[in-house]
Amino acid sequence: MQVSEAVPGFAEAFAFEEFNRMQREMLPALLDSEENVVASAPTASGKTALAELAICKALRDDGTALFIAPLRALTNEKESDWERFEDLGYSVYVVTGERDLNPRRAERADILVMTPEKTDSATRKHDSARYSFITDIDCCVIDEVHLLDSEKRGAVLEVTISRLRRLCDPRVVALSATMPNVSDVADWLDAPPETTFEFGDDYRPVDLHADVKTYSHGDNSFADKYRRLYRALDLAEPHIRDDGQALVFVASRQDTVQAAKKARDEIGERDIPIGARGDYDFHTETQELRNETLRNSVLDGVAFHHAGLSKNDRDRVEEWFKQGKIQLLFSTSTLAWGVNLPARCVVLRDTKLHDPLEGEVDMSPLDVLQMLGRAGRPGYDDVGYGWVVCDFNDADKYRKLLRDGKEIESRLAEDLDSHLNAEIAMGTISDLDDVMSWLRTTFYYVRAQSKPDEYDFENHRERVRNTLQRLVSRGFVEQGDDLKIEGTALAVLASKFYLNLDTAERFRRLAETEEIDASKILETVAGAAEFDSVSSRQSERDAINSVLVGQDSGDLEAGGRKVLAILRSSMTGSTPGDLRSDAWVIQQNAVRLFAALRAFLKRLDRPFAANLVTRIEARVENGVGKSAVGLTAIDGVGAGRASKLATEGLETPADVCDAGVDGLVGAGLTDGVAEQVEASAQKLPDVQIEWGSFPTRIGRGENDMREVTVRNHGQGEQATIDVTVNGVEMTTKSTYLDGETTVPVGVFGGTDDEMEFTVSVAFPDLPLLPVTDARSVRVE
Repeated sequence: MQVSEAVPGFAEAFAFEEFNRMQREMLPALLDSEENVVASAPTASGKTALAELAICKALRDDGTALFIAPLRALTNEKESDWERFEDLGYSVYVVTGERDLNPRRAERADILVMTPEKTDSATRKHDSARYSFITDIDCCVIDEVHLLDSEKRGAVLEVTISRLRRLCDPRVVALSATMPNVSDVADWLDAPPETTFEFGDDYRPVDLHADVKTYSHGDNSFADKYRRLYRALDLAEPHIRDDGQALVFVASRQDTVQAAKKARDEIGERDIPIGARGDYDFHTETQELRNETLRNSVLDGVAFHHAGLSKNDRDRVEEWFKQGKIQLLFSTSTLAWGVNLPARCVVLRDTKLHDPLEGEVDMSPLDVLQMLGRAGRPGYDDVGYGWVVCDFNDADKYRKLLRDGKEIESRLAEDLDSHLNAEIAMGTISDLDDVMSWLRTTFYYVRAQSKPDEYDFENHRERVRNTLQRLVSRGFVEQGDDLKIEGTALAVLASKFYLNLDTAERFRRLAETEEIDASKILETVAGAAEFDSVSSRQSERDAINSVLVGQDSGDLEAGGRKVLAILRSSMTGSTPGDLRSDAWVIQQNAVRLFAALRAFLKRLDRPFAANLVTRIEARVENGVGKSAVGLTAIDGVGAGRASKLATEGLETPADVCDAGVDGLVGAGLTDGVAEQVEASAQKLPDVQIEWGSFPTRIGRGENDMREVTVRNHGQGEQATIDVTVNGVEMTTKSTYLDGETTVPVGVFGGTDDEMEFTVSVAFPDLPLLPVTDARSVRVE
């Protein structure tokens, strides 16, 4: 059937003119029904068009569609692909954690594109003006719904969809790769039999021959990588010689680069005819690549692809691979989940990967099947070849996976405490009956009915009751005499910042500590439960010890000490080389935890400690010293400029304003940058403490009430003003400091011969050093 016939008015939104067999069979369910739809189909069979058809129906009915993509990289890809909808007059808006949300654009969008995590965040905050748009969804398309079985992300997707259905009950269209228990997903989503589809391998455009190959395992893991690489090249070589292409999946971004380099040498040794060095036009095109290693590699027909490459480089690699100019491509698993980039031969060189937070882990069975599904080029090949290269001891496990597939399980029980806490914190659950009603909306409940023994379904009510009691006993939930339940401030903060509940308790303990310093803050974050699985490899021990020499690491174990070493060295931009491979992921997680800790401290009236956390967070993120951290509050000043200005004696935004454009140019900035930096600095708070006619002496036993003025010459900001006498806190005032305010200071003649009165002003949410001034009063 022609696209223009099925969806008149939307033909330009599709990249083809005619639907394939699978798509034709689903047209009535997608376009003529209001029911929820579940479809399981082989990789490369055309599921993307099903999502677009569901979106077309929502737009045709003047509704708003939400597309939930499994990876952030794919949300960006959809933004590009769906410019076709923009050309038809519909707006597409991508909402991810890495972009600043524009609530007006989100509210007016016809198509929203989000990850499960961002949708989770939005639904948790649905009653705020910023995220109210999420309650106006008419159709929710879940791409790769078998992500439910993901150990880390499956429960997030599950509770998010359940919550979204309770909030606005959109039509749900769930798309999946082949899975044996599609009926369970249909039961969960209330999709009737007539709109539940399970397409077999006969719908796959190219037959797939998949098998397992073993390699000789040695004692050296580094050497094993190359043993597996040579095994992968053995499998790919006959297809490359026959003008086919091979796609080899490896564990990490760095591995894609190293494998491509080694493969080029090996291909030369084997005299495999590959590459396009004689193609002058292609040679000219490759000069536009930003990555130099990639630029040299592609001319030899070998390339690599990972999310760390620029979008320009990724797009060009994908296009050249489709054109056949690249015959051998090394990639991480990201490519398997999104881009339609098939190859005659697909090889999984690595079945294990190093996770900075988990150590060495097995690659997800879902990832394995997803990657192998890329084998076979429609229109070019009659059969695709997929191979898993693994140790002999794992061979049977992977053969069983290839033979039987992978049933999709719920992962909710593994983190039931946190997800139940989030629901209670939002106020949607007020008693045990509500808890059970919520549980019945989950995939966990459906799957437990299908496999009652494995899920211990008979005792599920008791298990939930015990979970609820744990939340009460730990201080996350309060239960009244009428058995009504309500989330505490601790529950709200843990939910808002996606904290492990153990971490939330750890933060509360620190907030209740009398003296909080930088060492305690760093140790608290390094010991967070989110880092429990971080492992310290033997090769890293010397680097860790060199960073922490002379430092107290408290009761942290090896993994926590590694995190602490990375945080401490990040604060000065001096992370040892042996720790850099894991540093970025640990830093990004730590920044989120610092933000949560700051919120805890503010909530428990510890604003000066919150300001200290803000400064530590800025140092970890930017890699600058104490003297330069305040400069990072200025828009346009990153680590390099902050360090440069601090070296020239300009250490605060006030210093920058005093220096002016000429002073900034003298410190090494260009005229244009200096103007921008000065303008940004002027928008930050600029505080002066004015004592007025403050006395210098007072009689013993006398009292004199005075006022001190705190004046802000810059932009308004939430501030806390603290008054101490001889180090003892007397007055604290939290206010939005815009212009000026006064604080009362009681001058009294105590038993000491001299009284020191100190006024300090801190901004909890800005990495500015507190402004402090003092006056001494003689007691006579």
